[in-house]
Amino acid sequence: MSASDKIQNAAEDLKGKATETVGKATNDDSKVAEGRAEQKSASAKKAGENVKDVFKR
Repeated sequence: MSASDKIQNAAEDLKGKATETVGKATNDDSKVAEGRAEQKSASAKKAGENVKDVFKR
């Protein structure tokens, strides 16, 4: 996984956490769901990159 991919995935994860927190603070269930979806997307990308790294060795 390249450094830029790691940074992008971490940024997406942080954005998701922030969106989820705002949703919880404002009682906006759609924002909470959106934030969780962003976090899951970042986790899936991270897992995919880890699999690629395994096969590069």
